[in-house]
Amino acid sequence: MTTSTKARPLFDPPLVRQALLGALRKLDPRIQIRNPVMFVVFVGSIFTSLLFLQALFGTGEAPTWFILAISLWLWFTVLFGNFSEAIAEGRGKAQADSLRRARTELTAKRFGKPTSGEDYLAVPAAIGKPGEVYCLVPASFLKKGDIVLVEAGDDIPSDGDVIEGIASVNESAITGESAPVIRESGDRSAVTGGTRVLSDWLVVRITASAGETFLDRMIAMVEGARRQKTPNEIALTILLSALTVVFLLATVTVLPFSLYSAHAMGEGVPITVTVLVALLVCLIPTTIGALLSAIGIAGMDRMIRANVIAMSGKAVEAAGDVDVLLLDKTGTITLGNRQATAFISAEGVQERSVADAAQLASLADETPEGRSIVILAKERYGLRGRDIHAMGATFLPFTAQTRMSGVDFDGRQIRKGAAEAIEDYVTQLGGAFPPA
Repeated sequence: MTTSTKARPLFDPPLVRQALLGALRKLDPRIQIRNPVMFVVFVGSIFTSLLFLQALFGTGEAPTWFILAISLWLWFTVLFGNFSEAIAEGRGKAQADSLRRARTELTAKRFGKPTSGEDYLAVPAAIGKPGEVYCLVPASFLKKGDIVLVEAGDDIPSDGDVIEGIASVNESAITGESAPVIRESGDRSAVTGGTRVLSDWLVVRITASAGETFLDRMIAMVEGARRQKTPNEIALTILLSALTVVFLLATVTVLPFSLYSAHAMGEGVPITVTVLVALLVCLIPTTIGALLSAIGIAGMDRMIRANVIAMSGKAVEAAGDVDVLLLDKTGTITLGNRQATAFISAEGVQERSVADAAQLASLADETPEGRSIVILAKERYGLRGRDIHAMGATFLPFTAQTRMSGVDFDGRQIRKGAAEAIEDYVTQLGGAFPPA
């Protein structure tokens, strides 16, 4: 699970296919009547289609090709409005589908003897469970009470409690905090499905049944967001409906005037119904009526792509009036992967020397911070990768217990980590840690 959402192309092929089918389903009169403007166009499309059939198999009021052209344009207008709304709805549903895939695609390392058809693997010796085995199963198969193993780089498959081990966990996906947190058995044992273990390992007892995890609740929130019309949208709908009625009355009166004029003058041809329908569609605010609901749905989709769940259209409109947003912590708006940006040296120490030592101490650090230090040293000072075997060095990977990483070679010991951990290490070696 990530903290950012990759935007899908507007005309993503699967999304377009789904929207085309949705546009056809929306031809149901019970759906069309919700939008008075488009309902008038819908009725006009049916009427001109009947006139086309009359002209095709009998005598029409106008040339067959002309009635067909008007009918096709009217149906295109109706389907375009339906398609716009369907594609906006589809983009919103795609967010829930993405979360659902994240839930179903997670794999769990479940302890216990495998059932028939399941492959099992031996638990790594470093975990200290000789003879224990686990099998790989989809996270959706887990039940409350199952025991799973989560190692560095794995996603926690479901909500649970840590019963063994200690590890640093990236929970930015659910809390917004950029700094990893330590999780171990005891007071800090609760873990959430979808978060990632950055170092060490954990043995977790699953506490949530299928459909009750954090991801499931988030999916329910996204799918439960209902597009309610805002006050401004309601007012605009009333205005469009009123204009439609006015233009409808004006168009209807044209036909008797045309018939009277042709009869009184004794020449000319009265205006056809097909032309009147086309005139009406040109007069009424068809474009605004067709896109009004799609605009509202697109607003909710835009907020969801920014990881903000808008529970109604009114919330989207209110968000547009926000000028200043106050948050309780900066972690809410930062990325979960902290990155090194500068090397700050102590007095009398060259910055390049600090970068060289930090890079050496980070070669075995697989956390985002450790990898960023290696990259920053290479970019700033051209410090390339080292021949580890030629160095004869002993690397110490970062662990949640020590909270530091490092390297020993040529009689030197280089350590990098949390200030408290470095202070304890220096003190144990008989050194003095300078005051802050």
